[in-house]
Amino acid sequence: MFTVNVRDHIMIAHSFKGDVFGPAQRLHGATYIVDWELRRQDLDAYNIVVDIGAAGELLKSVLQEFNFQNLDDRDDFAAQNTTTEFVARAIFVALRNRIALGELGVAITDLHSMRVCLHESHVAWAAYEAELNE
Repeated sequence: MFTVNVRDHIMIAHSFKGDVFGPAQRLHGATYIVDWELRRQDLDAYNIVVDIGAAGELLKSVLQEFNFQNLDDRDDFAAQNTTTEFVARAIFVALRNRIALGELGVAITDLHSMRVCLHESHVAWAAYEAELNE
């Protein structure tokens, strides 16, 4: 399996519902380093998984939908605890949808799987990954 990873970051605000979250029930901010890994069984005719520059630009574009946002205010996240795991999946879905529209320059069927990992700090992170051709 071949992989390519690109990285960017976002800054968000959010709050959680539920005693399990303790003080994080109050509005607070988070800065996430976001890693996007794309996987492919075989390299293409140019011996690449995807164009790294194009992947970086697509990641940056998708992250602008989240950057400097209070996630509590987003209608599509209403009544959700926007945990790191939840946000990783939301970014994954947005990226997958944009690839399906042709915005990465490869067909989604050319890729095996993807992983989106959000690093909350140097000691804690969460991710979402899935195969794309299920």
